[in-house]
Amino acid sequence: MTKQTEHELKMPLASDARSAKRGHAATDAGVREFVVEAARLLNSLHGEDVLVLDVRGRSDVTDYVLIASGTSGRQILSVVDDVQKLAREQGLGVFGREADGAATWAVLDLVDVIVHVFDPVTRAHYDLEMMWGDAPKVDWRTAPDSPPQQQ
Repeated sequence: MTKQTEHELKMPLASDARSAKRGHAATDAGVREFVVEAARLLNSLHGEDVLVLDVRGRSDVTDYVLIASGTSGRQILSVVDDVQKLAREQGLGVFGREADGAATWAVLDLVDVIVHVFDPVTRAHYDLEMMWGDAPKVDWRTAPDSPPQQQ
């Protein structure tokens, strides 16, 4: 075996790398509960057009994409702060966070969940809903004691 082949065999799988980045023992059910709670939080903070997409099996980098619109740069940054706080309270590590200078867009990378909050014009421009159009929508409005449903 060549050294290159030996190195290639020792490379971790994408799922192993994701697990190492988590910094917590997330379960599929726990992640789903978190994304539903985060969607409800965004809605309660007057986020608009809140959408959760289940991209498991479609994405190598995350399981859920949470998308919402904000009405101002201040609100966009504030609601992302609140989702980040919720994630930390539930033991989810924050892998990254970015926002553009005008706060028309912010992203929070929680490894298992990617949260995007846009102003409406920027959201329409990037059109993540179309990009992930084949992904099932998670009905985050269901009662907490009801089994999760997909649209």
